[in-house]
Amino acid sequence: MSKRALVWGANGGIGRALVHELLTQGWQVVAVARHFDRPAKSGEVQIEADVCDAAGVQAAVLSAAQEVGEIDLWVYTVGDIQITKVQELAPATWERIVAANLTGAYLTTHYSRPLLATQAHLFYLGAVSERLKLPGFAAYVAAKAGLEAFVEVLVKEERELKVTLIRPGAVNTSFWRKVPLRMPKNALEPAEVIQRILAAYHEGRTGSLYVGS
Repeated sequence: MSKRALVWGANGGIGRALVHELLTQGWQVVAVARHFDRPAKSGEVQIEADVCDAAGVQAAVLSAAQEVGEIDLWVYTVGDIQITKVQELAPATWERIVAANLTGAYLTTHYSRPLLATQAHLFYLGAVSERLKLPGFAAYVAAKAGLEAFVEVLVKEERELKVTLIRPGAVNTSFWRKVPLRMPKNALEPAEVIQRILAAYHEGRTGSLYVGS
């Protein structure tokens, strides 16, 4: 039987690359995104849902259960960013950034728990947030720091599961266009991040994992 994966944020740069690689390797993949701009591939189930909406997440998990049953690999790649100084940062913007990077991670984890196979491995896409404590980054850095704390606690709560926080440096995706900084010359390609995720999965590596060039 092929392995089964659930990828949240499957239409983003890293999520899309992960889905493609898993399908290439023969996995069954449930891909979740707010919207899809491509048809599903062989072995892929596409589900549209907003990770910040509890009812939508719950419905997505129920659909996934009906399609593939238990999940072996679970990956949260959703993220959002807006660079605005605190004084100009609207409450709605703060809520949007925190919801995508942190609240969505909680909601998807909470509702996915009954779907996870014994010894399932969960991955969360974090950031090297200590390098991003710069003017305008308050919402994003706070959310990613919160995600890191969330994962640290989850590791202690879920002893049967494997839980890993991936902390990549700059990655060459469209996400970077929202950042008013020049992309580093040594920025990672999505495929490099994907290979580290899959290597950690096969090795059973847990905890925090820095991925840089």
